[in-house]
Amino acid sequence: MTSPELSELDYLREIERLANRVRVEASDEGWLSFQADPEESTPLQRSVNALARTLRSYHFEGDGCAEAGRPLVRLVGALVLKPGVMPAGVEEGYEEVCARIGVEPRPEGWALWNTWSDGGELKVTMVVSAVETTEGLLENWSRGRAIDPVSPLPSQIALVRQGWIGPTTFSPRGVRRTGLGGRPLS
Repeated sequence: MTSPELSELDYLREIERLANRVRVEASDEGWLSFQADPEESTPLQRSVNALARTLRSYHFEGDGCAEAGRPLVRLVGALVLKPGVMPAGVEEGYEEVCARIGVEPRPEGWALWNTWSDGGELKVTMVVSAVETTEGLLENWSRGRAIDPVSPLPSQIALVRQGWIGPTTFSPRGVRRTGLGGRPLS
């Protein structure tokens, strides 16, 4: 069986995905270290630890690293709405989409976070002002990293609506949970 022809960018993404799998397996075995390597580390373990330190997530405001005490929101997907920069598949303009959703247009735009209700039974969309946080999420998701943001502050939530508003970019976890496809494990 022949391998599919990959572009250089796709090849690099596949290498990064496989390197992340190595990191996950080392962590599951209990010896991965982001700190200085333990003295008893083998050359392979030191190499994997160095790889893992290099692969750390792209950090952004709201990623949970500096916001101790704020729970994470498990997102299925998200999208960003900005004046002049609308997601693919959206034919309406920014002001029209804002009116349809029920929020006032803002120069900074809005982020839509698709998630589940507290009981996990209802699909809900949170319209939040955390645009930069959402852009950081999308950057990580594009690399296959299943991370979630911290819960927005009440002042960041414009409204919560039943149902998902899209088109959405699904998180890696959202793809698995909704059964819309998936990524190979190895």
